[in-house]
Amino acid sequence: MAKAIAASFLVLMLAFPTVFGVDYDVGDSNGWASQVDYTTWVSGKTFHVGDNLVFKYDSSHEVDEVNESGYSSCSSSNLIKNHNDGNSKIALSATGNRYFICPRAGHCAGGMKLQINVVAANSTTPTTPSTPSTPSSPPSESGTPSTTNSTSPPSTNGAVGVSGSIGLLAAASAVVLGFMG
Repeated sequence: MAKAIAASFLVLMLAFPTVFGVDYDVGDSNGWASQVDYTTWVSGKTFHVGDNLVFKYDSSHEVDEVNESGYSSCSSSNLIKNHNDGNSKIALSATGNRYFICPRAGHCAGGMKLQINVVAANSTTPTTPSTPSTPSSPPSESGTPSTTNSTSPPSTNGAVGVSGSIGLLAAASAVVLGFMG
């Protein structure tokens, strides 16, 4: 009986990393704001089914999930979903490309858009972001401009939690195997 319990626990621990995804704070400490390079932010990240995007923004912004055409043209005419609560957590529940824009006038054209590729939970294929087009002139905004501090250290994202989970998994596995032996 003890071996069956230990084996069940081991199976649960092996499933742990796929059950609990990573929360990615979009834009890191800058959040969802103007004058943030989201192409650079997304580079090197791999988004898996089960992960979440967390958009943090003030009242001068919103998040619209759109299709590829809406992303390319900065249009919400084919809106999938609008988020406007200032702290939007979006679950990545299926593989494929996802597209997000700020629908406020001039924001998307100024670079406030994000494209990600979501891969299967057990995949390690890197994300390939698309390159946003450069606007011919900077958009004018009535809101407070966002600034980025290039001298601040890079902020961590939720991916750090994965390495901690792997350590926990290894320790729990050692305990379970100790009980089985």
